[in-house]
Amino acid sequence: MRTVDMDSPIASLPTAEQLESELKQIRYRKNFGRIMRSTISSLLVVAAIAVLVSMLFLPVLRVTGTSMTPTMQNDELIICSKRSNFKQGDIVAFYYNNRILLKRVIGVAGDYIDIKEDGTVYVNGDKLDEPYVSELAFGECDIELPYQVPDNRIFVMGDHRSVSVDSRSTTVGCIADEYVIGKVIFRIWPFESIGTV
Repeated sequence: MRTVDMDSPIASLPTAEQLESELKQIRYRKNFGRIMRSTISSLLVVAAIAVLVSMLFLPVLRVTGTSMTPTMQNDELIICSKRSNFKQGDIVAFYYNNRILLKRVIGVAGDYIDIKEDGTVYVNGDKLDEPYVSELAFGECDIELPYQVPDNRIFVMGDHRSVSVDSRSTTVGCIADEYVIGKVIFRIWPFESIGTV
């Protein structure tokens, strides 16, 4: 039987079990690193796609102000659908003076808009049924009535008629199609109010 001097180089060599354990750890680290890189790149791709979709097709906007109460409240989050064929009653988001405003479509190109002193709105001679308005008001109106909506434009008003500055005022006027972001279709915040608008 041979004896091994514990100070000799042979005594310090790892055993087969130790080598096996070390190889398992190396493989685990390699697999973990590969999985992490794969997961991170997948998350980056999903995030990029989400940003692209939200910017190009379904913009997410935050409501600020009270011009659309009671329909929409301050700090709600909404989703818009990019489209250009709007109809009366749609709520649209549009650019105005480097801001995004939300208003309701009252008339489209060619429509005649008339607003009485009590705030009642007529479109093409027909009284507009507006269950979304809690209080009628003439508001800030300096246009000549009846008013015909020009081509490629929409006439918009806020639901809170007494405070909303909208197409009734020459400072805003009718909104050209190229400034419209899209139609408001869905509320995503607050959670208790999630649903279509």
